[in-house]
Amino acid sequence: MEKYDDYKLSVVVPVYNEENGIEPFLERMEKVLSELSCDYEIIFSMDPSTDDTYEVIKRNMKRNKNIKLITMSRRFRQAAATMAGVLNCEGDICVVIDVDLQDPPEVIPELVEKWKEGYDVVYAQRIDRQGETRIRKLIDLTAYRVINFLSSVDIPVDTADFRLINRKVIEELRKMPETNMFFRGMVSYIGFKQTAVRYHREARAEDKSKYNRLFGEFRMGFHGIFCFSSKPLEYVTFLGAFITGIGTLLSLIWFIQKKVLKAKETIVSGTAALIWFIGGIQVFVSGLLGEYVTRIYDDVKGRQRFIIDEFDRNE
Repeated sequence: MEKYDDYKLSVVVPVYNEENGIEPFLERMEKVLSELSCDYEIIFSMDPSTDDTYEVIKRNMKRNKNIKLITMSRRFRQAAATMAGVLNCEGDICVVIDVDLQDPPEVIPELVEKWKEGYDVVYAQRIDRQGETRIRKLIDLTAYRVINFLSSVDIPVDTADFRLINRKVIEELRKMPETNMFFRGMVSYIGFKQTAVRYHREARAEDKSKYNRLFGEFRMGFHGIFCFSSKPLEYVTFLGAFITGIGTLLSLIWFIQKKVLKAKETIVSGTAALIWFIGGIQVFVSGLLGEYVTRIYDDVKGRQRFIIDEFDRNE
């Protein structure tokens, strides 16, 4: 247990237009970290904001030297901001958490205890979700089950990015070059010893997230499927074969009625319906292939996944 007595904990917090959420978050987070009695840093990784988020963070940095700020050169969105914080942290362990207090900082000591038991990844798994609509809950209920059905990587259900990872996992993330980042999927792909801590997710401290959560969930869901699975291509191949079989059968029926039985009217109205049907499948398949080609295109370009304009280490 001695190797776990002296450690540094990094807390990575992606933010965008959260001027009213910074100080309530810090009030609870700093209390938790003081009770852990460990060396720590709080890294706010900020997409350039249109409100006073930057000023609020800078003001608190003067008060607490453990607070640091990464400012992106433009809006790269939450996944990139999260990865920027993770790859630039100094801790032996890193906790990723949102600023909105839906994921309570008070769960972090439980994550740390599991790490001390020897786990490399400790993800927080929701028991319930307070303050969210039925539609949002339904989407979240089905999203990861669909992803896991289609994906070759098993991503724990009812989880978000709120989790603890150790330095070994961070260094493996550094080796992963993909442009379309899906943090929770990448962590699941890495493997090592992983376990869960169950918790009750709270309602947002503010009424509305500044990130587009619904669009973001769909975006991350597509990344989870297309970045970690080739099964959709396999399923579409079988579907194409099935539709081709139907087309062949319908053509055979038309041929027998028209050419063999010399019927004036046939059950099958002609090739027009088949052309529309097969054409629709072709368009669908082309779109699916396009999703993969787009991701190959993004990775082949080799552009930076994020660009940091400023990293104030508060030293």
